Amino acid sequence: MADFLRSIAVAAQGLRAQAGRMRLIAENIANAESTPSRPGEEPYRRKIAVFDRRFDAELGVTAPALGRTKRDARPFPVRHEPGHPAADAAGNVRAANVEMLVESMDMREAQRSYEANVNVIATTRRMIQRTLDLLRT
Repeated sequence: MADFLRSIAVAAQGLRAQAGRMRLIAENIANAESTPSRPGEEPYRRKIAVFDRRFDAELGVTAPALGRTKRDARPFPVRHEPGHPAADAAGNVRAANVEMLVESMDMREAQRSYEANVNVIATTRRMIQRTLDLLRT
């Protein structure tokens, strides 16, 4: 029975980690079109979720966890918008380094991982129920 509870606990940790990842992706998507308000300011820099493995002493297992967030080091795309308040002398504005296609794919992957953890929990619950049913007979 303890192994069943451990698998549920590890899957729950995975749920929390993927939920955090989805929040970061949503923040990236929300800021995809943002630009700085003044020349020389840096635009929004894409955030990347980093996963850690943490040992849970109570359960005696290593489980996934959302670690520190990294900033994407890729360069900012430059757009020519001479009338923009953040335009430099040449009329160029640096934009956020967020690519919607990448964010969409990352979100889909995070959703699938989240769903996989939900399925682990549901399957484990069914196994516990079947075990209890067998013990009653």
